[in-house]
Amino acid sequence: MSTIEDRVAAIVARLPERAGARRLVALAGPPATGKSTIAEALRDALAATGANAVVVPMDGYHLDNRILSERGLLGRKGAPETFDARGFIAMIRRLRAGEETFVPVFDRTRDIAIAGAGLVPATADTVIVEGNYLMFDEDSWRDLAPLWDVALFLDASESVLRDRLVQRWRHYGLSKDAALARAEENDLPNARRILACRLGGAITI
Repeated sequence: MSTIEDRVAAIVARLPERAGARRLVALAGPPATGKSTIAEALRDALAATGANAVVVPMDGYHLDNRILSERGLLGRKGAPETFDARGFIAMIRRLRAGEETFVPVFDRTRDIAIAGAGLVPATADTVIVEGNYLMFDEDSWRDLAPLWDVALFLDASESVLRDRLVQRWRHYGLSKDAALARAEENDLPNARRILACRLGGAITI
């Protein structure tokens, strides 16, 4: 199995050269494929080359639990319809234009998005965006594909995803049975949907 360092080196080798404009890199894939970890490692690797890279997770665009409850979607949190897709796309367009952009950040411990908690300065020359639905072939989401300079897709077997998801929810205080139920009833159906509706054009890493 390749290490994180190997995967990051493979990504760096595939990045287009910066030509004065800001570079947008998408890290897409199902939950628990290591997107956040690799995004942070990629940011650090690019910083070592002199790039000013920033990581922006799409999780800040989760709809609030009150809205999800009203719509009967709280139990499906993390599915594509539980995000503010249009708001997220508008933010990506601002990033594409090179503007200073405040972004929401998701606090997983409190299970809420915090508005304006992150900042992408105008000086950032590379923005690494990580999220499940960055290369997703459904309404609204597919509008993202033309905005990336390069799109990368992280994949893993379902058994690996299941184990990682259970570990994730155990870390946040769920019992073993509750963590497995969360993975089986919500996260893995989302993962299957992401794979079934995956757009072409992304490089699998």
